[in-house]
Amino acid sequence: MRKTLAALAIGAVLLTAPLAAPGQEEDSSSETYRQLKLFGDVFERVRADYVEEVTDEQLIDHAISGMLANLDPHSSYLDAKSYQDMQVQTRGEFGGLGIEVTMEDGWVKVVSPIDDTPAFRAGVEAGDFIVQIDGESVQGLTLAEAVEKMRGRVGTDIQLTLRREGEPPFDVSITRDVIRIKSVRSRLEGDIGYIRVTAFNEQTASGLEEALDQFKAEKGPDLKGIVLDLRNNPGGLLDQAIAVSDAFLEKGEIVSTRGRDPEEGQRFNARPGDMADELPIVVLINGGSASASEIVAGALQDHRRAILLGTRTFGKGSVQTIIPLAGHGAMRLTTSRYYTPSGRSIQGEGIEPDIAVAPARIEAIDTAGLRREADL
Repeated sequence: MRKTLAALAIGAVLLTAPLAAPGQEEDSSSETYRQLKLFGDVFERVRADYVEEVTDEQLIDHAISGMLANLDPHSSYLDAKSYQDMQVQTRGEFGGLGIEVTMEDGWVKVVSPIDDTPAFRAGVEAGDFIVQIDGESVQGLTLAEAVEKMRGRVGTDIQLTLRREGEPPFDVSITRDVIRIKSVRSRLEGDIGYIRVTAFNEQTASGLEEALDQFKAEKGPDLKGIVLDLRNNPGGLLDQAIAVSDAFLEKGEIVSTRGRDPEEGQRFNARPGDMADELPIVVLINGGSASASEIVAGALQDHRRAILLGTRTFGKGSVQTIIPLAGHGAMRLTTSRYYTPSGRSIQGEGIEPDIAVAPARIEAIDTAGLRREADL
């Protein structure tokens, strides 16, 4: 196994390395073999002398997991079960608490709770740090391990210890449930169409199109504008974010990606046809709007197609490519970053609203009729 791993790794290095002088190639190969020998030596010693018996598969899985987890908070290894769970989640139904999480400084950070889920109803907020799960610290866990601890049988309880800015740590008890995401919900409020997008999954673009068609059928020329609510939307599928942006744009760039190789960057452009017929659009955003939500908000803002209302978004502007590994799940690898049409990087910066409105004020607007939790 050790020789096979070394051969595979050397092959990858030689295939991806730039052309270099013969001496440089020899030095590089020699250093790579030295590092792989070190890994092999540690692997053999652990397998032979660790206090408890561990399988080769466990050791390799943990080695891959550690390698990816140390790159950035979003790169990770998905074992076969985690990979299957992820595929179920993007289809719109999965078991758990109903939160999107990431890692920051060794702690699990809530990107956003998902509407009408156990975590949402328990009061978990975007930006909360999960410091303990059932009384055990999350420090030292990978993101995948922390997520696995939070999953469990439907109907069972879990206690999360949360740290929120300006408050002492506190406990929240949540009952696990099957999470069914209806990613698009809509209604008419007088002559304004309200569309709430909770996530970008395989149903989102079609759900948006249905909502717009319904508005036109009911109001026709009396429809005066659209409110697109992306608050606490943690993101999802890139193609769905592009499709949602395209629905409101007549032409122009939606988003671009740039990675290590400039030639591998991609640009995604709108196709002719504005499904909202150039009606005014207001987009609601907050610190829980992340990733795909930020792509939509940034594109509509740069094209001056919409006014953004709320607070600065999360700032997750990196692209993760899911790479299946034969018989061993998959790896989620950060391969590029998102840029808005004007060239702004989303990563770490987020999208600033055109009109800043504190969260409490937006909730007041909700109670006035734009959004009622019972309707979501």
